[in-house]
Amino acid sequence: MSDGSNIKQMVVDLIRNLPNDVTLEDIQYHLFVKQKIQKAEHQIEAGEIIPHKDVMENLKKKWFP
Repeated sequence: MSDGSNIKQMVVDLIRNLPNDVTLEDIQYHLFVKQKIQKAEHQIEAGEIIPHKDVMENLKKKWFP
């Protein structure tokens, strides 16, 4: 993950780009989404992925046995 100063700057930038009438709930949501995207990017970089074809096969097995 990023070091503390980079995270702090990312949060500041994120908040600055939100509209003036933003709520705390809006900020929490945007931070949550940003965190999930960063985690996914790190997983991709580490090769921790499941091909789409495999995901679809697993879903078919689960929902249409």
